[in-house]
Amino acid sequence: MTSTQQFDELKRRIWQIANDVRGTVDGWDFKQYVLGALFYRFISENFARYIEGGDESIHYAKLGDDVITDDIKDDAIKTKGYFIYPSQLFENVVAKANDNEDLNTDLKAIFTSIESSAMGYASEEDIKGLFADFDTTSNRLGRTVKDKNSRLAAVLKGVNELDFGHFEDNEIDLFGDAYEYLIGNYAANAGKSGGEFFTPQHVSKLIAQLAIHGQKSVNKVYDPAAGSGSLLLQAKKHMDDHLIEDGFFGQEINHTTYNLARMNMFLHNVNYDKFNMQLGNTLTEPHFREDKPFDAIVSNPPYSVKWIGSDDPTLINDERFAPASVLAPKSKADFGFVMHCLNYLSSKGRAAIVCFPGIFYRGGAEQKIRQYLVENNFVETVISLAPNLFYGTTIAVNILVLSKHKTDTKVQFIDASGEDFFKKNTNNNLMTDAHVAEIVKLFDRKEDVANVTKSVSMGKIAENDFNLSVSSYIETKDTREVVNITELNQEIEATVTKIDGLRMDIDTIIVEIVGGEA
Repeated sequence: MTSTQQFDELKRRIWQIANDVRGTVDGWDFKQYVLGALFYRFISENFARYIEGGDESIHYAKLGDDVITDDIKDDAIKTKGYFIYPSQLFENVVAKANDNEDLNTDLKAIFTSIESSAMGYASEEDIKGLFADFDTTSNRLGRTVKDKNSRLAAVLKGVNELDFGHFEDNEIDLFGDAYEYLIGNYAANAGKSGGEFFTPQHVSKLIAQLAIHGQKSVNKVYDPAAGSGSLLLQAKKHMDDHLIEDGFFGQEINHTTYNLARMNMFLHNVNYDKFNMQLGNTLTEPHFREDKPFDAIVSNPPYSVKWIGSDDPTLINDERFAPASVLAPKSKADFGFVMHCLNYLSSKGRAAIVCFPGIFYRGGAEQKIRQYLVENNFVETVISLAPNLFYGTTIAVNILVLSKHKTDTKVQFIDASGEDFFKKNTNNNLMTDAHVAEIVKLFDRKEDVANVTKSVSMGKIAENDFNLSVSSYIETKDTREVVNITELNQEIEATVTKIDGLRMDIDTIIVEIVGGEA
């Protein structure tokens, strides 16, 4: 099944599940049950395959819980980070869901058991609270136990009917795409996303490839605004033939999305000891100070989100923000994330950050931060993308690529907003793999291409008040038809002569008619 077919099937199935439970569960709340059920199914299948170890004579789901020894359980938790008994597997629960009068409380007990299995082990913090948003006893599911069970069964059975084979073999980020699709279809609640626009997979591919470009191995990958973890996972896919030595690190401020990111890691066979996700405000409560620097940083931070900024006098002395001698505006924290990424970046690495276009031309503190970045030669490339690529906004965003190992003092600008770099779609535009590859090729070659890419000297940028807008340095291709003025004048002259002749003919005819009447 191709990625397009998988995504279409995903959307069809999710909407069908939505119709089965519609009328009781608010759209925004509903997504937690679908995503929770997805995670439950695939974590069950993944665990069963681990226990079976490729032995086709073993079917873990058919074993009794009593055959599980303490040694088996201990070894599994140390390896996988959690334990699921045969009776607790998704396939066994969904098979009896319609007839189980205790389904909601059984599910709650199973989720509690899975989370508590990690207590006292190294994976405890990575497992804790994973199912917190899948509240099977909530009145949002229905007023009676029967109603709750009916809707839970519908969700479980709907997810059970998704047929994508092994999760890690899928062409799409099933979890991330499900999240984006659900949010996109409940636009009335989009404000709850707190300024976040979830990164489509084709944009994630581009960001990951830019950050890792040219590196045969990276120590670790970091996202300071991790969301569902899709950017980190794209880096994993891009490095399949290479090496990410110490895994994936991310911080997320939204508790629900933080859980989602951890789930997504497990679902893509990133074991608990290969990822570290932390909850909190990256700008004011940053984690991983002891883990930096990072060879690859990928991020789509929230656009123009408010932050405490200058109201906290200690922040100007923070090692992340102090070098620029100014903080990002309180009403627009964008450059706060940029400076944070720069501080966490290694001397050999790159950071690829999705940015709102306004930060590249506005004055004040943002201009001073741009000046610092340019004068210290940290800006490698600014890429302008096509409009309407993201769920929830039609804005034509930019990608800022930071580097601490540039070999020249020029800044590359790429205009990838034209129709050669995206495909028009019904709801959102999209970039194909070919479009992504072309942008990466332009990024790599650093050659000027008329109307597409240009490398500009530091002095030229300084003369332009450190404006980093792509449109300030690359002229839009003139698609108007070229007109030969000489030929046009000749055509006009011939036309005028012809019109004069026709008028003379008409005058002659009129004279003849009038004369005949007289």
